[in-house]
Amino acid sequence: MSDLFSPAPPTLLKGTLERVVYANEDNAWSVVRLVPDGGRDTVTAVGKLLGVQPGETLRLQGTWEEDKKFGRQFRVESYRTVTPSTLEGIEKYLGSGLIQGIGKGMASRLVEHFGQETLEVIEHQPERLAEVPGIGPKRRKQIAEAWVEQREIKEVMVFLQSHGVTTHHAIRIYKTYGPGALGVVKSDPYRLAVDVYGIGFKSADQLAAALGLPKDSPQRARAGLAHVLEEAGGQGHVYLPRGRLLEDAGALLALGREILEPALAQLAREGLVVAEAVAGGAAVEPGEPGFDDDEAAVFPRLLHNAEAGLADALSAIVRRPAKPLKIDVERALEWFEGKQSIALADQQRQAIRSGIRSQALVITGGPGTGKTTLVQGIVRILAAKKQRVLLAAPTGRAAKRLAEATGKSASTVHRLLEFDPQSRTFQRGPERPLAADLLIVDEASMLDVSLAHSLVRAVPEGGRLVLVGDVDQLPSVGPGRVLADLIDSTALDVVRLTEIFRQAERSLIVVNAHRVNQGNLPSVQPPPGGDADFFFIERSTPEQVLETLLHVVAERIPAGFGLDPATDVQVLTPMNRGLLGTENLNRELRARLNPARAGALELARGDRVFRLGDKVMQVRNNYELEVFNGDLGRVTHIDREEKALRVEMDDGRLIGYETSDLDELVPAFACSIHKSQGSEYPAVVVPLHTQHYVMLERNLLYTALTRAKRLAILIGEQRALAVAVRNKQNRERFTGLARRLAPGPRQVPLAG
Repeated sequence: MSDLFSPAPPTLLKGTLERVVYANEDNAWSVVRLVPDGGRDTVTAVGKLLGVQPGETLRLQGTWEEDKKFGRQFRVESYRTVTPSTLEGIEKYLGSGLIQGIGKGMASRLVEHFGQETLEVIEHQPERLAEVPGIGPKRRKQIAEAWVEQREIKEVMVFLQSHGVTTHHAIRIYKTYGPGALGVVKSDPYRLAVDVYGIGFKSADQLAAALGLPKDSPQRARAGLAHVLEEAGGQGHVYLPRGRLLEDAGALLALGREILEPALAQLAREGLVVAEAVAGGAAVEPGEPGFDDDEAAVFPRLLHNAEAGLADALSAIVRRPAKPLKIDVERALEWFEGKQSIALADQQRQAIRSGIRSQALVITGGPGTGKTTLVQGIVRILAAKKQRVLLAAPTGRAAKRLAEATGKSASTVHRLLEFDPQSRTFQRGPERPLAADLLIVDEASMLDVSLAHSLVRAVPEGGRLVLVGDVDQLPSVGPGRVLADLIDSTALDVVRLTEIFRQAERSLIVVNAHRVNQGNLPSVQPPPGGDADFFFIERSTPEQVLETLLHVVAERIPAGFGLDPATDVQVLTPMNRGLLGTENLNRELRARLNPARAGALELARGDRVFRLGDKVMQVRNNYELEVFNGDLGRVTHIDREEKALRVEMDDGRLIGYETSDLDELVPAFACSIHKSQGSEYPAVVVPLHTQHYVMLERNLLYTALTRAKRLAILIGEQRALAVAVRNKQNRERFTGLARRLAPGPRQVPLAG
C-alpha cells in the first residue's frame, strides 16, 4: 500500500540536444529540446541545465510529467554530457558559439573538411585547421586556445554545478583563477565573493556550506565581517562603528558576538581591517584601549590607507610655502574681462584671486553661479604667464565639457594618472608626479576617497590644487563624501558661489534647481523674458505616469523641441525596481525607440538581448577597456559569429566588447539619478511617484534637475514632489576625513 505514495523511480533519457529554448543564468533553470536516441521527433526537458550546447549528447535522469500549460515534458534531476559523435551533432555543437572563433558557417566548413575527425583535430592537431579556407594563423590559435579553455571550464563546471553554481559563474571563476580554479574554490570559497564579479557573499556562503564548512567556523565569521564592510563601502561608508558592524554581521550570519569578536580581532591582526578609537584618530590594536568600544571606527585596510593618505597629502600641500607668482592679479582680472567682454561679479573676482594664489582651493556652487567662468579665468590668466595647468574630471563626459568650456585639453582622472590595467595601479604618484604648476579638477563631488587619494598624491612639490564642484549634489558613488568633508574641515580655502547670473536667471531649470535646494517647490511660470524649459505634468497612478512618460519622450519632445528621443533625451528615475524603475522603463522605452525588426542584428547574452542602435551604459569600472561605471554609448556593430559588439561611447571612442564583457552593459534609455552624476543631457525626464518614497530626497531631485541643459520635465504626483523637496535628510556616511584634516593648519573660508 505504501508503494502507491512513493515517488516514481528516476528514468534515464538519452538524446542529442537540438536547441536551448530558455536559460536563466541566475538560477540555471533551462528549457531545452532534444531528439531521443532512435527517435526523430523532439521532446522537451526542463531543469538546471545551464551550459549545455546544441549538438551535445545528454544523459538525463529524471521523471516524465504532464504540465497543464506545456504538455508532456521531462523534469531533469541530474545530467551528464557526452561529446557529439554524428556529423550533424558535431556541426551543431561547434556552431553553437561554444568556441570563440567558430560560428555556424565555420563549423559547417570544418565538418565538411574533417568529418568525424573534426573534434579530434581541434583537440590534438590544431595545426591542421589551416587546411580549411578562411583559417589563418591568428584564427587557428584562437580556436585552439578557446578549445583548451572550454575543456578546462567543463571540468570546473561539472564540479561547481554539482554544488549549485551556475555555468555562467563557473566560466567567470575559471577566467579569474585559470587551471587552479578548483584548488581555490575548495580551499577558500569565500574568495569568490571578493575576486569574481557577479558572485556575491551569499553564493559563496552556499558553496562553502555545500563543501562542508561549518556555519560557526572562524573562516566564515571573518568572511562575513569583511563582506559587511565591503557592502558598507558600496553604500558610501569609509568605515563602520564596531557595534554596527558586529550587529549587521550577526544578522547576516546568524552568529553571536562570542564568535564574531575574535574573528574581528583576527582580521585586525592580519592587517585586513584597521580600528580607531575615534574616526580620524590613531589606529588601535586588539587588546588596546578603545578597540573593544562599540563606537570605535573599523575600516577596511585599503579605505583606511586612502583616507589617511589623502589627509596627509592635502595637509602637505596646504603647508607648503606658495611659489611666488609675478602676476598683478587686478590687472590680470581686467585683462580677462576685456578678452571675454564680461564684467565679473565680486564673488567671481575673489574666486579667481584665490585660484591664482591658494595652495589648495575648493570652489562650490549651483548651476548658473559662474563656476565655468572662474575656471576659464584661472586657466587663461595662468596660461598667459606660462604656468603649466592641467585639467581633469572623473568621467569622460565631464572632461569633454571642461575642454569645450576652456578651450584647453582635459582628461579623465584615470587617464591623467596613467592607470595601468595590468598592475591595476596608477603610474603617476609621489615618485613620478604630474608635470603641472596647477591642477584643476571639475565635478569634484564625484571623487570618492580612493580616487581623491591617488589624485592628490600625484600633485608635484610646489604644485597647487583647485577642486570645482557642487557640494549640494549627490555624493560620490564610491566611499566617502570628499568634497563635503574638505569644506567641513576648514583646512582648505573655500569659495561658495551663491549669486545666479542674469543670463542663467532666464532659465527656469536653473531657478528651480536653486528653489529645490532651498526647500521650495519649483515654479512652472517662466521668469520675465525667460525660457519655458521646465514643466511639471501631474499624473496620479504609476500606470498614468508611465503612459505619459512614453508619449512625452517618443512624441512630444521630438515634435515640440526637435530633439532626438534616443540621443538627446535621458530618462532619470530614483529607483531600479517597480513599474517606474530603470528595468521596466528601459523595456518600454526600447520597444518605442528601438523596436525589434525582421532581420535586424541582435546578440543574446542569457536573457538579455542587445540590438543594433541600443543605448547602453557601462555599470562597472573596466580598466582594460578604459570604460567606467556610468559611461553611456550606442551599439554600432554586432558580430554574431564572434558573439561580440562595438559601442560608440559618448566621448566618441569605439569600444569592442567580447562575450565575457557583456555583463557589464545594461540598457540606458533610462538610468538611475545616481548614475547620471557628472553628465549633462539636452533634455531630462523624471518620473516622480510615492512608489519611490524611500528614495525621494532633496539632493536627488536637485541632482536630476541640474543634469538638464535645455529641457527638464517632471511627471508624477504633486505629493511626491513635495516629499522630495522637504526631505533634506541626506543619508549619513561614516567618514573620518574632516576630522583628520581639522587639527592641521586652518584657514578661514573666504567670504561669499
